Amino acid sequence: MPWPNEANEAIEAGRDEIDDDGKAMTTTDLRGPSTPSTAGQSMAGLLRPHLGSFAAVMILQVIGAVAGLAPLLAVVELGRALLSPGPIDQDHVWFVVIAGAAGLFVRLLFTAASSGIGHLLDGQVQLSFRRRLAARLGRVPIGWFSLRRTGELAKVVGEDVSAVHPFIAHTPGDLAAAFVVPLVSLVYLFTVDWRLTLITLIPVALAVGLVPLMMTPARLREQEEFDAAMGRISSSVVEFVQGISVVKAFGGSGRAHRKFRTAADDFVGIFYRWVRGISGIAAGMQLVLSPPFVLLVVLIGGAALITAGAMAPADLLPFLLLGLGLTAPVAALGHGFDDMQAAGRAVGRIRDVLDVPPLPEPAHPVAPNGHRVELRDVRFGYEGDHEVLRGIDLVLEPGTVTAIVGPSGSGKSTLVQLLPRFFDPTHGSVVLGGVDLRQIGSRELYRNVSFMLQDVRLLRASVADNIALAVPKADFDDVVRAARLANIHDRILELPRGYDSVIGEDAGLSGGEAQRISLARALLAATPVLVLDEATSFADPQTEQAVRRALATLGSERTILVIAHRLETVADADTVVVLENGSIVERGRPAELLARDGRFAAFWRSHRSAIADEIDTHGGVPQGDEAR
Repeated sequence: MPWPNEANEAIEAGRDEIDDDGKAMTTTDLRGPSTPSTAGQSMAGLLRPHLGSFAAVMILQVIGAVAGLAPLLAVVELGRALLSPGPIDQDHVWFVVIAGAAGLFVRLLFTAASSGIGHLLDGQVQLSFRRRLAARLGRVPIGWFSLRRTGELAKVVGEDVSAVHPFIAHTPGDLAAAFVVPLVSLVYLFTVDWRLTLITLIPVALAVGLVPLMMTPARLREQEEFDAAMGRISSSVVEFVQGISVVKAFGGSGRAHRKFRTAADDFVGIFYRWVRGISGIAAGMQLVLSPPFVLLVVLIGGAALITAGAMAPADLLPFLLLGLGLTAPVAALGHGFDDMQAAGRAVGRIRDVLDVPPLPEPAHPVAPNGHRVELRDVRFGYEGDHEVLRGIDLVLEPGTVTAIVGPSGSGKSTLVQLLPRFFDPTHGSVVLGGVDLRQIGSRELYRNVSFMLQDVRLLRASVADNIALAVPKADFDDVVRAARLANIHDRILELPRGYDSVIGEDAGLSGGEAQRISLARALLAATPVLVLDEATSFADPQTEQAVRRALATLGSERTILVIAHRLETVADADTVVVLENGSIVERGRPAELLARDGRFAAFWRSHRSAIADEIDTHGGVPQGDEAR
């Protein structure tokens, strides 16, 4: 049963675009940073294929806008013809009327064409952005996602890409028209009366003087704070919705709501500060650019010139009609200022994502010889001045199960995430089949290493497709076999459409059931190395049983590394590794470590004591995952 491939097509299309930039996404440096990203260059080159369309949008808009002056000039000429002494030239009047009507038709035709091409161009550019983002997100180290909030990343891919719409579809044509039309009008008005033309420009000069006040560091800082507050709200909403079932079950709705309310209150405060800082300036600009103010200035100046005998009364008419258009450039900048700034910031955030260094790929990939895993003097830190792992030396023999135990924060999850190469060690190496993981191509790596994480992510697709995610062309019988081994087959058959039920539509699964789907996915992948990161974290005895059965069944075939919190999982392991403060403090077979009476023995006793207390509390029946 094939896996839905729309997302894969988008990623491949975006990958092709990035590859076409002519920059190699590879590195042969096994310890240094990845090759510097070319995303900044690709962002600049993103619009290069569309320059022809941009030019067409602007030219059509300019022609349409200039043609739109024809009706106004026709009215001016008609006024002059009708007010002039002597007989009326009817041929001239009809010529002016026809020219005005033709200009109006040309305006409608060309502006409609400009708008249509602009919106098509906007769709193409947004598609290109999303393809590039999909391709880059498909190449960054998986561990990078764990350091980012889901809401912020969703905002970049969704809202920020959409925020470029005004800049692409409207701003170029509108600004071109806004500057060309007044320029043409000025030339015409200067031929009528240069003195009244300068008087008509007074509102423009006042508005231009206010523009710098909108671009002060304080205003820009307030706008950045506004965007950051919006990002925090998006993140808090996503986190609250994703965890609402757990929150309601444990009566923590007050705390969960409080986090969202705090983000909302923070946004309101920042929004008020931004509005207070800019409202006076915006009101002043709207006032000096408003038609009543412009007409007042024109009428006062015109009346003064007419009463002084310096200008004919009929010459006032073009200033009353065209004078309002002289404020268009500043008005366009004022109204489009926020959209332009928002688009610029959105593009900056998109560029930040595109600038994330991809997972370094070897220039000459080497295939591993076997599936023996070695960690050689491995050190790793998320930040340069703090190491999470310190000098880890560990060997995972084929056909063995190695359990990692230790207190919270000891580096267990970080250690297991190095095997599927979510991160590269900052020192030392992780070796598979005698080859450093950084010398193995990512496709080859994931044919050898599969993983099941604590935080299960299922796609909005059928149950069968979720299981077959790593093997899209898997036979249905193989999918069912993996589901049986993961002890989820019977539950799937209870769903409305069985294996064809869609997650999130007609397939509602518990946390433990979702983990068993994830386990079936890992089992179907049939990779020689299997990594289980707290795979039994949910209080589901069936999941625990499924994992233990899988470990027992596959232990002789695969190299398995598992973070263990349950005594049964630890007891079934061939080797137990005890981590503390990022270092290995004990290792050996479970019985050997118990006999040493060291850290592992203390861990074992504390868990046995916890089970005994739970049995006493619940009347002889242990609860949750320890129940049997």
